[in-house]
Amino acid sequence: MPDPIPFEPETVIDEDAAAYDAWFRAKVERAMASTEPGIPHDIVMAEMQAIIDRAEHR
Repeated sequence: MPDPIPFEPETVIDEDAAAYDAWFRAKVERAMASTEPGIPHDIVMAEMQAIIDRAEHR
């Protein structure tokens, strides 16, 4: 049986990884440099619970 995952040359995978790494690092740097106020943990958790509740009722 043939491999279900198509062959991708290492260079494509390496380029994708490098592009993702650059994007991720830039995003983290922007977040760390941000002067916007943080969101309190309890508010984030309440918002996430609301998302979970909506998804469970679909």
